[in-house]
Amino acid sequence: MTQKANQLPNLEASLAEISELIDKMEHSDLTLEQSLTQFERGIVLIKHCQKILKEAEQKVQILVQQNNQESLTAYGEDDAGVNGKSE
Repeated sequence: MTQKANQLPNLEASLAEISELIDKMEHSDLTLEQSLTQFERGIVLIKHCQKILKEAEQKVQILVQQNNQESLTAYGEDDAGVNGKSE
């Protein structure tokens, strides 16, 4: 288990593995030991995903501040006349 904890995949692969772990735990006849091992791996992956997302959020905040904006605008708000409708 320690070896797997050191080999953490990217966000997408982590989410896929979490999904597989959940499916395996829900639909397989695992022993208590196996279930605990799967659960532990899931916790490690979830914390890893949270860290990746937190870092991405911080990068976005830095980019927004560097662009002299205090907040993000919704997609399409700054292009009022461009909304995909033809008149």
